[in-house]
Amino acid sequence: MKRVYVYKGFERFWHWTQASLIIFLAFTGFEVHGTFHVLGFEHAARFHRVASWMLISLIIFAIFWHVVTGEWRQYIPTTKKLLAQIRFYSIGMFKGEKHPTKKTEVKKLNPLQRLVYLGFKLVLVPVTVISGIIYMFHKTIDRNDIVMVSDFSLETVAFWHTLGAFLLMVFLVVHVYMTTTGHTPTSNIQAMITGYEDLEDDAEESEQQEVS
Repeated sequence: MKRVYVYKGFERFWHWTQASLIIFLAFTGFEVHGTFHVLGFEHAARFHRVASWMLISLIIFAIFWHVVTGEWRQYIPTTKKLLAQIRFYSIGMFKGEKHPTKKTEVKKLNPLQRLVYLGFKLVLVPVTVISGIIYMFHKTIDRNDIVMVSDFSLETVAFWHTLGAFLLMVFLVVHVYMTTTGHTPTSNIQAMITGYEDLEDDAEESEQQEVS
C-alpha cells in the first residue's frame, strides 16, 4: 500500500461543512414542520433560514473551486466497469472479493459513485435548494407591495422541498454506510479528515503480476 494525498484542504472543508449544514437544516426543518419541539418554531425557522443561505454560499464556492481546479472531471459518468461495481457492492464485498476499480488521486470515484454523486449535485441538491428559496420568498411583499412569488402553490413547493429533504437524509445514511466499504471500516472517513489514504502501489501490483 502507498500513502497518497487524495483529498485537498478545501475539499475536506466543503465535505464536512456541507454535511453539517444538511443535518442541521434537516433538524430545524423537521421542527418547523412540527415533528418535534426543541428550539421552538421561531428559533428553528430563523436558524433554518440562516443555515440555508450558508449552504447556498458554500455551494457557490464549491462550484467555483471545482471549475478552477478541474475537479469537476471526477464526476464525468462512465459505464466502464459499472456493472462490476454494482455487483461488488451487492455481492462481491460480502464474499471478500477484490474491488473491481482502482482508486487514485486523479480518479477518486468509481463508476457507480460518479453517477450517484452527479445526481446528488445536479438533481437532488438543486431541487431542494430551489424549492426552499421559492418557499422562503413565497408571497413575499417588497416595498411596492408587489407579490414576488405567487405562481406556485405553497403546497406544491412544500411537497418538493420536503421530498428533497427526505431523499437527502436517505442519501446521507447510505453514504455513511458506504464509507465502511474501504480497506478498513474507518479508512474512508480517516482519509476525508487527514486527506491521506492508503492506496494500492502500482509498482507492487506490477511485481505481483510478473511473479504470477
